[in-house]
Amino acid sequence: MPAYHSSLMVPETRLVGNMALLPVKTQFKGPARGDGIDSDIIDEAIYYFKANVFFKNYEIKNEADRTLIYVTLYISECLKKLQKCSSRSQGEKEMYTLGITNFPIPGEPGFPLNAMYAKPGNKQEDETMRAYLQQLRQETGLRLCDRVFDPQTDKPSKVSLILLIYLNFLSGVKVYLIKYMIQSVAAVAVKILKFSRCQRKVF
Repeated sequence: MPAYHSSLMVPETRLVGNMALLPVKTQFKGPARGDGIDSDIIDEAIYYFKANVFFKNYEIKNEADRTLIYVTLYISECLKKLQKCSSRSQGEKEMYTLGITNFPIPGEPGFPLNAMYAKPGNKQEDETMRAYLQQLRQETGLRLCDRVFDPQTDKPSKVSLILLIYLNFLSGVKVYLIKYMIQSVAAVAVKILKFSRCQRKVF
């Protein structure tokens, strides 16, 4: 099954760096208010999240895919925070803090995908990109609270709990595999060292 790509790229789409500056249905301030649109990049990222998160490789077909990738990665960060929240109010506070906390943009140290993203070409583009990404982060966090918390109980819904537990499991598997690989390499290194010492004694 191929990865899912954004369908929102059109010829007149404005770019910032090599990301598409796509309109967003939101009340948060920023350069991409999309009043009256039916669907936006956050809708796509949430809808395709469970499928796209499994792909090790992702072929970027257009600039909107870079925006989709950014939102997808941010959803993962949001879910890690939300799994520790017991109520919507707590979740909204966590999402607000995460959304506005100082974050790196393409070209800056700490941005995880600098090889795939172009840094802003000038100060004005830098400010636009930073404002757009903050707008995406704030709106994404708010919509995830709508999905995660049951409006009747104010607690995480059963479906969201399953997803959160599963994502936590995946993170644990990755950590375990890394530790296992490190331990295996270390064990092999010890064996090689012992073998080389034996060889010296023999010869």
